[in-house]
Amino acid sequence: MATNQDPEWIPLAVLSFVLILNSLFLGIAPAGPWGDTGFSLGIIGISGLAVGYVAWYRYNFKRRGLIPWVDLWEDPARSARLEMVLAFVVLSMSWTAGNILQSHLPDPTGLLLSLIGLLLLIQSAYVMLVLGPLKED
Repeated sequence: MATNQDPEWIPLAVLSFVLILNSLFLGIAPAGPWGDTGFSLGIIGISGLAVGYVAWYRYNFKRRGLIPWVDLWEDPARSARLEMVLAFVVLSMSWTAGNILQSHLPDPTGLLLSLIGLLLLIQSAYVMLVLGPLKED
């Protein structure tokens, strides 16, 4: 149950959903600096992802912030393994988006998925190292 101390996350989650929905399906955006609405839709979609991350962080950790410190995790070893699997799933999706589905998706889709997958991979490797060989006694 939420206490009065918990930061608000529902308005951020709704805003994230609306921004991503607009970017993927509605397509309402100004022409942008090069007269291309695709650029503006991309900025709107990335903004929606960023706001969604903040909402997820506030919901999971019941505090304001952006960095999920290892001591905030309930079961860091299990979470790091799941995150590593997710990283490989996202990296395989990026390969598929950049090769097989390239003609059906915007050009930077594979690159953005690669970035997300590599960030997940780095974070999970960091957590595994902190819990294993780099653990302080």
